[in-house]
Amino acid sequence: MKSKKTAAFLGILLLAGLCVLFGCAGKTSGGAEGRTEGQTEAQAKEQAAEGLSEAQTAATDGGAGDPERLEAAIGLKKTGSMKLQYAENFTVDYYEGGYTMLTTVMDGAHFLIVPQGQKAPEELEEGEEKENDISVLSAPVGNLYLVASSVMDMFQELGGLDAIAFSGQEADGWYIEEAREAMESGRIRYAGKYNKPDYEQIVSNGCTLAIENMMISHSPEVVEKLEDFGIPVLIDYSSYESHPLGRVEWVKFYGALLGKETEAERIFQEQTAILDGVQADEKTAKTVAFFFITSNGLVQVRQSSDYIPKMIELAGGNYVFPDLGDPESRRSTMNMQVEEFYAGAKDADFLIYNSSIDGGVSSVEELLEKCGVLEDFKAVKEGNVWCTSNDMYQQSLSIGYLIGDIHAMLLGKDDGMHYLYHLD
Repeated sequence: MKSKKTAAFLGILLLAGLCVLFGCAGKTSGGAEGRTEGQTEAQAKEQAAEGLSEAQTAATDGGAGDPERLEAAIGLKKTGSMKLQYAENFTVDYYEGGYTMLTTVMDGAHFLIVPQGQKAPEELEEGEEKENDISVLSAPVGNLYLVASSVMDMFQELGGLDAIAFSGQEADGWYIEEAREAMESGRIRYAGKYNKPDYEQIVSNGCTLAIENMMISHSPEVVEKLEDFGIPVLIDYSSYESHPLGRVEWVKFYGALLGKETEAERIFQEQTAILDGVQADEKTAKTVAFFFITSNGLVQVRQSSDYIPKMIELAGGNYVFPDLGDPESRRSTMNMQVEEFYAGAKDADFLIYNSSIDGGVSSVEELLEKCGVLEDFKAVKEGNVWCTSNDMYQQSLSIGYLIGDIHAMLLGKDDGMHYLYHLD
């Protein structure tokens, strides 16, 4: 018998499949992993269930769940909840006796953290955890299998790398130095990709929790098998947050998982302080195009509802495509012909090339080799061409800094950049 979480997750996958079947998704390259043309795995996770809207929540059993039902299920009284500023896709609730309940709203999954030295409530020991979609984890939480690569920097900043025992990415795939060093030293072991985990290694070494991103939607059988082995699956939905800092606020979710709420709040406040400083300045009204040239000569751009255009707006600029794509879609990117990109972005004040897929470019000349018509663009003629750093998509906590970088770019200040560099 499937758990409610698994059934809800499969319902989400069904909706995703229908969207793809009836044209909600963009063109695909036909790759085995279902990625769209020009995508890295890091980007594809954001689009794994593209095209889903509120029907997604309807596939779950009440989202975050009924508070009274949860109290009855665990036999504990709720004493409070974590205050969230931007995030909408998780909740953290606190119960008497020091118990903490983490909930991922999209699939209605609950994770009860049992304080060190205490036992799980008797109600859950009687097998009610599956019926109520509750996974029980004992503090301190450890021996994690981390597949959601964008979460690694949160664990690193929280001082929680020791909680990770297994990685879904090999050492040379990490831009985060601490993660790479931990794998090279053997403190974190490679345990297979999201779709091909090393079950023997994970199970025999006592993995307590698998943290996946939405790429797992391509392999629902993996979720079922992990749960059959008694390993709960937590799906990171941070990429579904509507506000860029909502993604950053997931550091509070993982802070609660590790019992490091104070550190998480400090990290989050550092990012919001950057935004506060940027918004204290006047908007520039300058236009920005954020793009990538695919291997087949198309231009990949962000839909207007995506978090990158919102970051540009928060930084004081205007995304050059104000009404591009379907705002109700979960899709973040789309491809267009060079001619269409030329018509819409030729007069943009700034160009930002997305390095996450091909490693970026080092000069304007190299960019023009990819797409010669860019030579006629205003930003190229005026020397306002920039590129993102390779590690940006592994740095979920980069968002505040990237907003600051874009703001500095718009003002002509290029000192102290974190995730942007100028192309000469």
